[in-house]
Amino acid sequence: MSETVNPVYQKLKGCLEAVRSRLPFVPEVALVLGSGLGGFGEKFQPEGIIPYEEIPGFPVSTVPGHAGRFLFAHVNGTPVVMMQGRVHYYEGYEISDVVLPVRLMGMMGAKILFLTNAAGGLRQEFAAGTLMMITDQIASFVPSPLRGENMEELGVRFPDMSQVYDPRLQEILRRTAGQLGISLAEGVYLQFSGPAYETPHEVKMARLLGADAVGMSTACEAVAARHMGMKICGISCITNLGCGMTDRPLCHEEVQQAADRVAGEFQRLVGAAIGKMGGFV
Repeated sequence: MSETVNPVYQKLKGCLEAVRSRLPFVPEVALVLGSGLGGFGEKFQPEGIIPYEEIPGFPVSTVPGHAGRFLFAHVNGTPVVMMQGRVHYYEGYEISDVVLPVRLMGMMGAKILFLTNAAGGLRQEFAAGTLMMITDQIASFVPSPLRGENMEELGVRFPDMSQVYDPRLQEILRRTAGQLGISLAEGVYLQFSGPAYETPHEVKMARLLGADAVGMSTACEAVAARHMGMKICGISCITNLGCGMTDRPLCHEEVQQAADRVAGEFQRLVGAAIGKMGGFV
């Protein structure tokens, strides 16, 4: 559909025009920082900051612990745009708005999307603070961001999803974790819509489907980015076991606290890995 007709693409182009003159460089990597992990951006000298509220029509996160801004910095030599805080489907946004930030970073020039999140673990051996590299995903429980007439400017009508998470980027993460002595689990991530945490039987269902971690973000963003041809990798910070796997109730504060405890290790891994992704594409 023509960009003069498609309102989703028109909105995306409007956001790009609003930020184009404020970009300090063309990013190679777009990094989405999930709950409790936004502090990673504070480790680097910012070369540009764009608060979400300064972008007309841009969705703004309402979740505690999400700063709500784009931060531009070189991470070990690689130009990166960081998304400090994401928006979620459960906040009431249309799915096209939920993935608008990822699409926007792709239109800024980023060829790699590095996704992070806080997630519930679905394997008993996943202690709080476990880092899990995402090897595949299940996005069937949220609407597809590709629903509706296809935006040919972004990608094809029926994009291939056989390798959403790029094998070469996964190898970079494995190798980097090994070099740093950081334990890195691997598994499949499943996105539910939220905002309620899963019931014990929803957790059982997710495990039967082959999921190793569950959360309320990420998968829809990966679908939108893959549609655009971006290379994707991702890490989940396991903050708790899924409902019914322990006798403890779940709360958002616990999620943030667990993410904070592992923040140093997470930052070392992400920073070193991004340094090896410069010039990858």
